[in-house]
Amino acid sequence: MASTSIETVAVAKTSKGRSKPDRFAPNYWPFVIPALIVIAAVIVFPWVFTVWMSVNSWTLGQSQVFAGLDNYARLATDMRFWESLWHTVLYTTLSVVVPLFLGTLAALIFDAQFPLRGLIRGIFVMPMMATPVAIALVWTMMFHPQLGVLNYLLSFVGIGPQEWIYNQSSVIPSLVLVETWQWTPLIMLIVLGGLAAVPREPYESAEIDGANVWQKFRYLTLPMIAPFLMIAVIIRSIDAVKSFDIIYAMTQGGPGTASETINIYLYNTAFAYYDIGYGSAMAVVFFILIVLLSFVLMMLRQRVNWSDGEAR
Repeated sequence: MASTSIETVAVAKTSKGRSKPDRFAPNYWPFVIPALIVIAAVIVFPWVFTVWMSVNSWTLGQSQVFAGLDNYARLATDMRFWESLWHTVLYTTLSVVVPLFLGTLAALIFDAQFPLRGLIRGIFVMPMMATPVAIALVWTMMFHPQLGVLNYLLSFVGIGPQEWIYNQSSVIPSLVLVETWQWTPLIMLIVLGGLAAVPREPYESAEIDGANVWQKFRYLTLPMIAPFLMIAVIIRSIDAVKSFDIIYAMTQGGPGTASETINIYLYNTAFAYYDIGYGSAMAVVFFILIVLLSFVLMMLRQRVNWSDGEAR
């Protein structure tokens, strides 16, 4: 009985000693609440309000009327929306593939040792430091059919003047040319970082086995820099799909609607035609498409093994 009472008293003292610090444990919620308020005000509330506006018919200056899913049904039959969606897909695909190829090629070149490599590399990355609107204004002057320097340079090789952004068939490739000029250096820097982490021992073994340049790139370099290429694809896809400033500053979606992406069409609908409800429905659908694109990119990213650079 005595031993039992002693154990009971010991347990009571232990529990009492543990409960005292818990009672005075620091509470971190006061520091988290301001951040939650900012997130709710900046991110959550605008999206909830956008979803609410998407189920209403509201043209600026008129009364707001609940419309249910009418705006979404209107999107399904809006050929201009589907055309802008196709322009977005085409523009994004070209703005990712072309800089990825040229950036990888530039990284392979700058990875080699040659005189003034640092200086040339510094000049090569300068376009990505310029502001998009300034770039758009300069390239608009260069694209001018009569006064532009590009047609003047083409005349030296016997090519006639091109209409560039003033022709419906060439406006998107011309805009992609601007994107490629600005963002190829970023791809080059990402891939160059991957090349710097590649070990040299496999190349020495490949040279002993008689592998040529293409075989070393195909079976050694490409698998080992695949994770870095995937990062470049994700960054460029996110940036290209939301591109607005260069397109709007250069063409405003023209000529006609030949370069009108979803961003441009959404902007014109909400802020030029003042159809807020329909523009909100378009924003919700565009957000869902971006989420699906992000999911696909993340799934592809998970298939890349960082340990040895080989795709699973």
